[in-house]
Amino acid sequence: MLTLPRLLLPFLALLLLSACSTDPEPQQHRLQGSIFGSFYQITLAGAFTEAELDELHQGVLEEMRAVDASMSTYRDDSELSQLNQGETGEWVDVSRSLLTVLEASDKIARASDGAFDVTIGGLVNLWSFGPEARPLETPSDSEREQRLAEVGYRYLELDSEGQRVRRQRDVFVDLSAIAKGYAVDRVSQWLLEQGVDNHLVNLGGDLLAMGVRSDGEPWRIGVELPDSDQMEVAQHILPVRDMSIATSGDYRNYFEADGQRYSHTIDPRTGLPVSHKLASVTVLHPANMIADGWATALMVVGTEAAQAMAEQHELKVLLLSRSEAGGWDSWASPAMLALYGEEALQPVE
Repeated sequence: MLTLPRLLLPFLALLLLSACSTDPEPQQHRLQGSIFGSFYQITLAGAFTEAELDELHQGVLEEMRAVDASMSTYRDDSELSQLNQGETGEWVDVSRSLLTVLEASDKIARASDGAFDVTIGGLVNLWSFGPEARPLETPSDSEREQRLAEVGYRYLELDSEGQRVRRQRDVFVDLSAIAKGYAVDRVSQWLLEQGVDNHLVNLGGDLLAMGVRSDGEPWRIGVELPDSDQMEVAQHILPVRDMSIATSGDYRNYFEADGQRYSHTIDPRTGLPVSHKLASVTVLHPANMIADGWATALMVVGTEAAQAMAEQHELKVLLLSRSEAGGWDSWASPAMLALYGEEALQPVE
């Protein structure tokens, strides 16, 4: 499987359908199940026969399984695992899909000054959030420093023209923070190719909304209150059409040791779990792969740096931070405000 619930589900299971408690409308259908150690729910607006729905469901599964077979770190036979197990300094031919995700990862890594780095796999494993079996205990400084020395996106060389990759050091590439977003994009693109123009793809909280609902209205997505004690309470509800949403947060996936809570989000620049007031980052982008990566990068750097980075790169971003008074402070980037306006971004009463 591509992920475990402890790693990726909390990243992006922070978004929910604002009307998920109601039954689908007569011309709205859902295909759902489990994959990547998480859930998937595909909502289709329109009239379909049972045979058509079965065929669409099978096609959706094939798209997701192809991503898993290519990019999982939990499968020894995956394309990514073969890359990680290969000799350093040697070129490895890769699929166009894997190269696409690695190229996007490299761009976000450079734009975020290393806040996003897919060579972080060794640190993820060290902190017990990856496939490497470890007890839930705090690693020593020496262990952390050793793994940190093995991290560096610049040690992963990409040859786009030759469609090959070379690890210049023994880095462990982990695509957990971006591959699920790529899977969302693939599923949506496949549905469009089948003529299904109106659909909502939800893979473990990574969403892409195309077209409209069966009532002709935009899809409505709730941005969850970042509070582990209040499950599935929407802080904001956004109408979304032809756009994807990804959210990264620190409050669902963590472990505690010696009274200290350790987030699953690891800063690849320090090797430590993030510890700041920023609790949730929501990014809107046409490509969920890009939204996915940027949500993680902004979650790493904290509130002030995330605001500056969002403005610099003109990203559509909504931040939820813990306030001094014990509540939540919302901040929307200029690009997000230009899309929705201040009134639409007010917290739900």
